[in-house]
Amino acid sequence: MTNHTDPFQEKPLKRLQMYFCLIPVLGIVPALWMLVRQEGDREQQAVSRLAITLALAWLLAYTSFAVGAAQTSEIIKFRLLFLDGLLASGYTLTCLGLMLRLWRKKSLRLPGMSQWSEKFGPRF
Repeated sequence: MTNHTDPFQEKPLKRLQMYFCLIPVLGIVPALWMLVRQEGDREQQAVSRLAITLALAWLLAYTSFAVGAAQTSEIIKFRLLFLDGLLASGYTLTCLGLMLRLWRKKSLRLPGMSQWSEKFGPRF
């Protein structure tokens, strides 16, 4: 008897799919696709939820700072836009850090954020 395994269930391909989900901003598309179609194992689903939660949190804070900056004085506007840049850099570095951890085959859990995305993250 031969072992008929699904070629798409190989570890390198699973990791590649998780890399795509962790791409800053653009990774939300494959992450949503994976969750909507209910594809992947539990680890892939958790990474997808984490990527979506991170992206939505960044987007919410980014738009809040931008709206606040548009309606304030110049000095406060500068500070909000500076914080906006720090936030965008932090989001990007967090995604790149998670990609590095994935490459090193370490846990992709973020303290607080992973539990929050598991509890309140999107479910389809």
